[in-house]
Amino acid sequence: MNVVGARPNFMKMAPIIEAMNRSPEQFRHLLVHTGQHYDEKMSRSFFSDLGMPKPDINLEVGSGSHAEQTARIMVEFEKVCLEQAPDLVIVVGDVNSTMACTITAKKLGIKVAHVEAGLRSRDMSMPRRSTDSALMSCAITCSRPTTSLMKTYQLKGSRRTRFFSLAMS
Repeated sequence: MNVVGARPNFMKMAPIIEAMNRSPEQFRHLLVHTGQHYDEKMSRSFFSDLGMPKPDINLEVGSGSHAEQTARIMVEFEKVCLEQAPDLVIVVGDVNSTMACTITAKKLGIKVAHVEAGLRSRDMSMPRRSTDSALMSCAITCSRPTTSLMKTYQLKGSRRTRFFSLAMS
């Protein structure tokens, strides 16, 4: 199950879906859009511009405070997970949708792969850095596009075997 919610996610998920579609015998996947970004300019136009399929499921959570939006995503995504019973949830980036779906899947015992984990600074006063830490502790596999980021993971006490480099082009 591939999860997107906001504009940065769409660009990161597009090549993953494209790669999965090249091997349909190996991958059966659903695309879930949380609806974190939902208007034409922040969402729909990106699907068409990036050649992404229309989401199989749209949670349509809309806007709200970080807490309200995250909570709505978790409630709605849990329903999808219970109904679909995915083997793996793939999340990208560090937005509310990424964190909400990662925590929900983890609590349901579903494996999570986090693509583009922990890319930014170690400044924990930045809201997305606390999201990174939560995501990295929940995901079974975290990928990063450069080998220079291993220091960040080692500083956070993460097991090296959970991380791998991913060439993104």
